[in-house]
Amino acid sequence: MAHASSSAVTDSADLGVLEAAAELRARRLSARELLAAVLARIEARNGGAPCFDGAADAVNAWARLYPERAEAEARAADERIAREGPAAPLLCGIPIGLKDLYSVKGLPVTASSRVLAAGNVAAEDSAVWARLAANGMVLVGHTHTHEFAFGGTCDQVGNPWALDRSAGGSSGGSGAALAAGMVPAATGTDTAGSLRIPAALSGVSSIKATHGRVPMSGVIPLAASFDHAGPMARSLADGSALLTAMAAGGAETTPLMPPPASMGNLPSTPTPGTGALEGLRVALLPPPRDVELDPDVGDGVDGAAAACRRLGAQVIEVERPVVASLDDFYLMVGVEVWSFHERFAERAEHYRPFLREILAGVSEAGPAAEYARAQNRRTELTAVWERWLADENIHLLLEATVPMPAPPRTLGYEPVLPAPDPLIRLTFAWDMTGFPAVALPAEVGTRSGLPVGVSLIAPRGREAPLLQAGIDLQEHELGQPRLPSLSHGSRPSGAPGLCS
Repeated sequence: MAHASSSAVTDSADLGVLEAAAELRARRLSARELLAAVLARIEARNGGAPCFDGAADAVNAWARLYPERAEAEARAADERIAREGPAAPLLCGIPIGLKDLYSVKGLPVTASSRVLAAGNVAAEDSAVWARLAANGMVLVGHTHTHEFAFGGTCDQVGNPWALDRSAGGSSGGSGAALAAGMVPAATGTDTAGSLRIPAALSGVSSIKATHGRVPMSGVIPLAASFDHAGPMARSLADGSALLTAMAAGGAETTPLMPPPASMGNLPSTPTPGTGALEGLRVALLPPPRDVELDPDVGDGVDGAAAACRRLGAQVIEVERPVVASLDDFYLMVGVEVWSFHERFAERAEHYRPFLREILAGVSEAGPAAEYARAQNRRTELTAVWERWLADENIHLLLEATVPMPAPPRTLGYEPVLPAPDPLIRLTFAWDMTGFPAVALPAEVGTRSGLPVGVSLIAPRGREAPLLQAGIDLQEHELGQPRLPSLSHGSRPSGAPGLCS
């Protein structure tokens, strides 16, 4: 597997979060210079100006860009670093893309949907953006999502590894922007896998913290009791720095999201030495019996398991103690989706056809009593997993993130999503339980030439040891795939033919 090397970086747009932070704090690079490099990279690689529908020859990661605002924020970050020196926040001056669900006061937030495209300007900052802004981060723009986050493909976005392939979803714009080197940091959300799926398909990293860890206030919801907000970056160490800022100030307390236990300080560097994972028992999870892994994905999982062993972990092969119910998941999500979208019933013609049909179905999602019974079964599912992990003395679970490499991209969305959606078959269970999970690239498939990913999962509240193991695995063994070259790299912004 080819790895990116920080020593080979010649363009500051290629710097990761922690690398860029070190350069900014040492005053070898200014926030304005870093932003200029990022905007130039977007100009070169996005495939034209941001567009609603996308095009076959464009990455189209961005829903909207805010260059003038970003310039003002970068200037303020430079002034803050000069004024505060080492006391300035670690993330001060780092450019970031926000998934088009995160509210920023005075800016549109549209969920990449025409339903909200006309005049939906945020009155307040989302809790996450308020925290990141307080750390001096620089908002480059909003990244595309699958419409209202309801899907795993985000088909208006092309995968930078192969533009005819999906970048994953629903946080596909963030995954593609990172993979194409357009920004070092981004946010996503995860209801059935939407942080982890684009990470796996695009060759980047993401963190789904314990449910409730990062406030969803000011983020357009999909299904409130499943939604997670979280960071995406090129490495888990970079994502850890982002999660620290996103979670600082505490979790929200609501009837649906009791606050998780304190996660303590998160790591940002690998454990030194060759035995970084010594003392850990890692359970290698097979897929459920009705899920088949693509051979490239299988190779990636085997390679990650072997890497864990080389780092000193005891890797054991197990059977799942319980399998999460997709029927329960779809019932609960359907009820919660409709509780938000019912307000738009009279504007249904503005949805893409695929979502219009889904919402017509979930409006009859099921009686309240069956929803409550499904939530009770979900509670028992979580308890079974937590008891089993404790009884077997298992610290981490290891499995494939997505059963296949990036599937073909369907411009304009299919009228109906496949049921069940194959992309969520492994990820949705950890939204049911609320367990923290990290997704990282395993390798580039020898058959497909596309990245494949693995996930590490831990019990609720165990983000710190989970992240340490993930960083160790990534930094000592698996590395990061090289950013792909893009055939349309010099296409000018606003080139004819991008938008229909």
